[in-house]
Amino acid sequence: MKNFIVLIRGVNVGGHKKTPMIELRELLLKNGFEVIRVYIQSGHIIVQSSGDKSKIELKLKEALHAHFGFDVSVIASTRVELKRIFDACPFSEEKKENSYFVLLSGIPNVELVEEVIKITHDNEVFHIINDCIYFYSSVGYGNSKFNMNSFEKKLNVKATSRNFKTIAKLIAMSSEN
Repeated sequence: MKNFIVLIRGVNVGGHKKTPMIELRELLLKNGFEVIRVYIQSGHIIVQSSGDKSKIELKLKEALHAHFGFDVSVIASTRVELKRIFDACPFSEEKKENSYFVLLSGIPNVELVEEVIKITHDNEVFHIINDCIYFYSSVGYGNSKFNMNSFEKKLNVKATSRNFKTIAKLIAMSSEN
């Protein structure tokens, strides 16, 4: 059994896609996952599983749809993978602490990346490195023009974003087990 950090996109955010954590824990256990920890209420789970990450993502995505009735992106990573993404952040320490990590379901096609990197907005900077978009906005994520749905379509991937503090906390929590 291996530990995986699982990120579920868009649950319990702004009152949408309500997913009570007790129900989620039960659903995970019922589907063969051992739940180690749940972090806050918005789709951060550390589980143990013998499957590979693509099987974990698919199994959880299907279970969430069957139980709660909504379709969401699910991205699973090992601690090592998430730490690699975290450590590869190209921003200065000051910007890094206020940045967002947009985890992608895979490494996008180079030609698609070359087109997307032409997108610019005032007060915003992003870098695409392997399976992550590193995003910083001096006006804050909520006030930015950055649109994750657009990037998903243009890069032909699924994505979910988390801020610096959440990624750091998940890495720390996953090493406690």
